[in-house]
Amino acid sequence: MNNELTLPDYRQQTPEVAARFGAPPERIAGALAATAAITSAAPRDRQTPPAAEAIGAPISCVSLRRIRETRVHGDSTIDFHMNGGQVYRNTLPQSCPSLGFEERFAYKTSLSQLCSVDIITVLQSPDLSRGPSCGLGKFQPVKLAPKTAAR
Repeated sequence: MNNELTLPDYRQQTPEVAARFGAPPERIAGALAATAAITSAAPRDRQTPPAAEAIGAPISCVSLRRIRETRVHGDSTIDFHMNGGQVYRNTLPQSCPSLGFEERFAYKTSLSQLCSVDIITVLQSPDLSRGPSCGLGKFQPVKLAPKTAAR
């Protein structure tokens, strides 16, 4: 039994195929090659935090009103992007299972701040059910390295 998958060679298609796609076989092959090159490019590794330089001492709490967005990087790092452009990196003291996969979390606090003693809860797909709960670390102010241009 042969379990080998054979894909058609689009460079040698018949005129009927070219007419169906409205382009000569050479153009179809070129378009397929370009698509393959784009889709085979390495995607951004969302699990690895972007390079950053610590700028100042870590703090225990950040104002909830100032948080503009969060970006999760793997199971143990969250970047808090604040109004005004400041970024605080929170490295959790323990890995938080499925945080990197889900990339979303909830928190409950009675204060107007999110602090290193607070607990986050991973929100799981598809119905945003509660997943693992994990403690936060200190909030380290950072300057993110400039993004490099894609090739």
